Amino acid sequence: MISIALVEDNRAALEALKQKLADYPDLSIGHEASNGEEILAQLSADASVDVVLMDIEMPRMDGITATRLIKVQYPRIKIVMVTIYDNDDFIFQAIQAGADSYILKETKAEKIYETINDTLNGGAVMSPSIAVKALQALKRSTAAPAEQKENTPELSARETEVLECLSTGLTNKRIAEQLSIS
Repeated sequence: MISIALVEDNRAALEALKQKLADYPDLSIGHEASNGEEILAQLSADASVDVVLMDIEMPRMDGITATRLIKVQYPRIKIVMVTIYDNDDFIFQAIQAGADSYILKETKAEKIYETINDTLNGGAVMSPSIAVKALQALKRSTAAPAEQKENTPELSARETEVLECLSTGLTNKRIAEQLSIS
C-alpha cells in the first residue's frame, strides 16, 4: 500500500485529485492539508507517508517552502508537485527545493498513478510541456553570460538527453530503453 498526502488549498481541485486516485486500490490517502503549515503539522504527528502531492501557491505556507522543509525533516518522503503553473521560475524553484517530480493538474489519472510509482522507484517525472520549458530555459542559460547562470542548474549531457526525451512525452521506461539506461 502506498500512503499519499494531498496538499491543495482549492477544495474542488482537491476533490478532483482524490477522484483521480480513487480507482487505484494500492493508494491510500493518509493526509489532506490545505497549506504547507498543515502538512508539516500532520507529518510531525505521523510521517508514515510515501509521497506528497503538493500544490505550489497556497496561503500561509506555499508548496515550494513546504517542499524544502519536508525534504530536510523527512528526506525519504517523495514530493510530486501537482500544479497549474508551468513557468520557468516555479519549475526551477520546485526542483531546487527538492521536488522529485513536477506535473500539471490537468494530468490524467493513469499518468498521475504512473508518476507516483516512477517517483517512488527513483524516477523524476515531468509533464511534457514542463520538460519543454525546462529544456528551453537550460538552452537559454547556456547561451547567457555567466552572471545570469547562477540560478539555473547545470545539467550533464546525459541529463540533457533525458530532458529532451521527456519533452517529447516519452515515459521513463521508454526513455531508459531509448538511451540504454538500466
